[in-house]
Amino acid sequence: MKKLNYIIAAFLVMVWMPSMGQTPKGSVLIKNATVITITQGTLEDTDVLVENGIIKKIGKGLSANNITTIDAKGKYVMPGIIDAHSHVALDAVNEATAPITSEVQMADVVDPYDIGLYRALAGGVTISHAMHGSANAIGGQNITLKHRYGTFNPEDLFMKEAPRTIKFALGENPTRVHGRGKNIQPRTRMGVEAVIRNGFNEALQYKKAWETYETASKQKGATPIPPKYDARLQTLVDILDGKVIIHCHSYRADEIYALINTCRDFGITNIVFSHVNEGFKVAPELAEYTMGASVFADWWAYKFEVYYSTAYNAAILTENGVITSINSDSGELIRHLYHEAGKTQRYGQLTDDQALALITINPAKQLGIADKVGSIEEGKQGDLVIFNDHPLSVYAIPQMTFVDGVKYFDLEEDQNDMRLRVSASETVEPIFLKEHDHNCMHGVDFFFTNFGRNLFEHSH
Repeated sequence: MKKLNYIIAAFLVMVWMPSMGQTPKGSVLIKNATVITITQGTLEDTDVLVENGIIKKIGKGLSANNITTIDAKGKYVMPGIIDAHSHVALDAVNEATAPITSEVQMADVVDPYDIGLYRALAGGVTISHAMHGSANAIGGQNITLKHRYGTFNPEDLFMKEAPRTIKFALGENPTRVHGRGKNIQPRTRMGVEAVIRNGFNEALQYKKAWETYETASKQKGATPIPPKYDARLQTLVDILDGKVIIHCHSYRADEIYALINTCRDFGITNIVFSHVNEGFKVAPELAEYTMGASVFADWWAYKFEVYYSTAYNAAILTENGVITSINSDSGELIRHLYHEAGKTQRYGQLTDDQALALITINPAKQLGIADKVGSIEEGKQGDLVIFNDHPLSVYAIPQMTFVDGVKYFDLEEDQNDMRLRVSASETVEPIFLKEHDHNCMHGVDFFFTNFGRNLFEHSH
């Protein structure tokens, strides 16, 4: 009997495997809401129809057959919130073994069971930018995540349409880790710039070596030897070729301006500065030469290099034409990004649309995904949040959160504890339980082991 249990369990997992990687798409009709589109104004008593994960229609009096309908009368609908700087759902952050580690990828260490994903959904956050840490002048490659909580396959969280991005860092973090920690370059801020410049110059030599080989290999009778492939240098070549967006940890105006000059020297335009506490000092330069600045609303003084800061930073940057976003860099603050956006009205008197753009369309632009998310427009992906009050009100509480039209958070209907009960150390026994998962197994009743239950526990 025990052997039969194992065979049945193995069969069920095999049946499940073909659907892995096929992310769920949902359909929903939200009616009678105040719709905050971000890019096309606020629409009163308006309906939003999402079909198969895409916003198909926005208007009044919409109807649809065989689609879940939600009456949002008296409620507000806005695009899913986007966090441009996060470390949620990552098993590790820093590969601090060298000043340049551009070969490592955060996609390799995404943890789909992280309860932080569900907590983010409870705060209306549908997308986060899972970033490498700031130990390196040039760190690892980041990954943009859609918060499809409940999967056991990390790749289901990947927003595969998003461009590649990479983490850079200036200032105290790389100088402390490598200069003071290992007595190697960089020990100073100018050393950080030198590491970055030297990395780009080495990448140019690597690129030229491959171009020389490819030219030679086209010659009749030639048998040239290819250069040794180097993932670290190839990533830097991709940055130089405009295929990768830099997201750079930074605080002081002098180092921000220094890296702007470095990027200009190498023809790099795809760069976003993160934190940017002194960005207000170089706002015109950020507006002219970069893809923007992703800032804290009012965090500073947690270490020496961030003492010169102001809560007016986001407003000053915005008024100077900088594409500005507010990020969390925190598994806790990520739930409160709509509150953080509200602070810009307290300090900088930004309009509602300007403030909410800081957590929707602007981070979408910085991640290269603004054509797909960040605003409520026909043809965009159905990432939506329903609030009981205006999102910038202190009384606002997210009621439901949708990713690709699938409801992943419901304040009224979700169980008290939505964590997946998975233990890496627990011994799994083949105890069968009857389970019905209408979303993932298409309504089929089936038996499976505790291991299977852990994998398929969460349904919407």
